[in-house]
Amino acid sequence: MPKLAGKNSKKRIVRLIYSGWGQIKIRNALDLIISVMSCLPPFQNALLLTQALTHRSYVNEQSELTENNERLEFLGDAILAFLVGELLYQKYPAMNEAELTRLRSNLVKEEQLAQLGIEIGLGELMRLGKGAIKDRGRSNPTLLADTFEAIIGAYYLDSGLNAVKNYLHGLFIPVASHLVSQQSESPSFIDAKNLFQQWALANFASNPEYAIIDVTGPPHAREFTAEVRVNNLLYGTGKGKRKQDATKAAAEDALKRCQLQ
Repeated sequence: MPKLAGKNSKKRIVRLIYSGWGQIKIRNALDLIISVMSCLPPFQNALLLTQALTHRSYVNEQSELTENNERLEFLGDAILAFLVGELLYQKYPAMNEAELTRLRSNLVKEEQLAQLGIEIGLGELMRLGKGAIKDRGRSNPTLLADTFEAIIGAYYLDSGLNAVKNYLHGLFIPVASHLVSQQSESPSFIDAKNLFQQWALANFASNPEYAIIDVTGPPHAREFTAEVRVNNLLYGTGKGKRKQDATKAAAEDALKRCQLQ
């Protein structure tokens, strides 16, 4: 995981982030905080990192501050969606659109981002108001996820898209691999045609055969009917506005008949 660039730089950033603390408290916490910050992206601009860690509850209690992390959170959310989508597109060429979308949603949902926030130490680093701290804000999943997004937005402004991409790959590839292995047995995760093919090969050592058996409707609104057979035995039929949709529906019908779905 990327490291911040040297202990002296870390000390300067810590003092900036915790400028409201007394010097004794900063010295006492310095080693712990530096250890936590080693999991963050290597920022060049400490002000951007500081803003990314600053919740509006903290700004409301500091008359000299005006900037919180909400705009950076907005930017980070968009960058995460794009880069995680690109990562999955490259890593899983056999997945269809629905599968990729479902996997990306699981990777960027609040619970997952909050867990990553915990792992990189954001709970200890977030600048929160006294009320938010009292309400256990440092372990609040929403605050952790929002701050994680803000960190990504700030790092993009600090170091560019490729730097963010490299950092995110280190975080998300292991999580994606775990989710895929965990969900790959679920019919709702694998495309129906792929799942039925696996079943047919396992039971008969034969691939399913699909055929369009009927076409109805005017040219601008066709409806196709498909069937799927294994060793010439009919297992399912389905309809759709496209041939692809009809064959998928036939596979889903076959899965239901075989009690696989």
